Amino acid sequence: MSRNRRGLALLVAVSLALAGCTADRRPGPGPRSTPTPTSSPSPTPGPAGVGDPYFPTAGNSGYDVDRYTLRVRYDPATDELRGTTTVRATATAELPLFHLDLAGLTVRGVTVDGTPARHAREGAELVVTPAAPVRAGAVFTVEVGYDGRPVPLRNETIGEGGWLHTADGAVALGQPESASTWFPVNDHPSDKATYDFEITVPEGLVAVANGVPQGQRPAAGGWTTWRWSEATPMASYLSTVVIGKYRTTTGEHRGRPVFSAVASTLPRGAADESIARTLEVADHLESIFGRYPFGAYGGVVVDEPRIRYALETQSRPVYSANFFRVGENTEVVAHELAHQWFGDSITVARWEDIWLNEGLATYSEWLWNEHQGRDTAQAAFDQEYASSDDQVWRVPPGAPGVANLFSGSVYQRGAMTVHALRVTVGDDAFFRILRTWVAEKRNGNATTAEFVATAERVSGQQLDDLFAAWLYGTERPPTPTRSG
Repeated sequence: MSRNRRGLALLVAVSLALAGCTADRRPGPGPRSTPTPTSSPSPTPGPAGVGDPYFPTAGNSGYDVDRYTLRVRYDPATDELRGTTTVRATATAELPLFHLDLAGLTVRGVTVDGTPARHAREGAELVVTPAAPVRAGAVFTVEVGYDGRPVPLRNETIGEGGWLHTADGAVALGQPESASTWFPVNDHPSDKATYDFEITVPEGLVAVANGVPQGQRPAAGGWTTWRWSEATPMASYLSTVVIGKYRTTTGEHRGRPVFSAVASTLPRGAADESIARTLEVADHLESIFGRYPFGAYGGVVVDEPRIRYALETQSRPVYSANFFRVGENTEVVAHELAHQWFGDSITVARWEDIWLNEGLATYSEWLWNEHQGRDTAQAAFDQEYASSDDQVWRVPPGAPGVANLFSGSVYQRGAMTVHALRVTVGDDAFFRILRTWVAEKRNGNATTAEFVATAERVSGQQLDDLFAAWLYGTERPPTPTRSG
């Protein structure tokens, strides 16, 4: 995710609309200085919540989703959504019942493997009790029919995220949660799955989602169905749908389809020009990190005042129009495209490790700017090191606490951590670390401890003190120097 730094006043931190709401985690690591390797949460079968330290009730336990098939019909004139979602999953334990996340919509019926199942609502949870328990190891299919007027999720700390009704359609977007406002889902990044979308909207409107475009076809009564398929596993918060009046561009690059859209309310110019450079930016990042991880390229620019950020929605980032109000801006494009590797292909196993996404994406902005003949990465580091306020140094990016999940520390100090690693191990080892990390963790989930272990293994150096100071300390570390 990118903070809006153009077209508006410079923001010190990410909008509170995307901040978190639970208590801070314990301070930094123990005697060894770097965090002890941990696995993904291991919840008990059935109940809501995967045990994420920052969002204990996020997601659901007892199963792993393989595929979502979403068929939704949305009428902007009435703000009515009608959907059928099919969830194909594998039970990791015997399931006499299980939960799906679904907020604010009315469930009309549920089946498990084609047999009607009992269902009940507990707040934003859909509790499903199949006719017979699902045995451990079984592959099972859940179909949920639902309708209603979707609304964003909101509380005083997280703010608004999810489905937003717009002047000519809708946008579903948000981090750390969004998906459950428009389809039943296991809404935690540790459970990635593939997706098929069928989105039916009034004729004349565009409906954009993730992945490879599968075409559009007329539907009865003056409607059009748009189809999309994301065949690479995706975290639920990276799913999106954008509905409205958009001018679109299509093409092909390196054997992959390209689909981008810019709100038709925006004048032709900076937004179109910036998104048109998506392929150039992606190719440069590919030369650094390794093969682009997805089957399609693109971007969407929305003209919606409530969205003042950009989000790395998989294969097709969504950008606020505010990024382009004062001219072309490829820096934000570089940030969101870097997330395709760091955040989308390699997804955090727990939200506390969000610096792995934002620090590496911010550092990629520095690399892109240097490639464009602007400031070097070293100059960007020097500027941030000298100008960062006390809050950046007080908040450890490796354990920021939910209230600071998208703070300047996570972004800027996270990027400074990446540069400190580069200076310490040297360029050759540094870029081998990044390429190794991308190759070994592709399409999976990861933790900070695993990144540290990779860096130490590839560089052949012990990096305890480096990561302890830059990720977990609460004071400004000394400037880094080359080891040895």
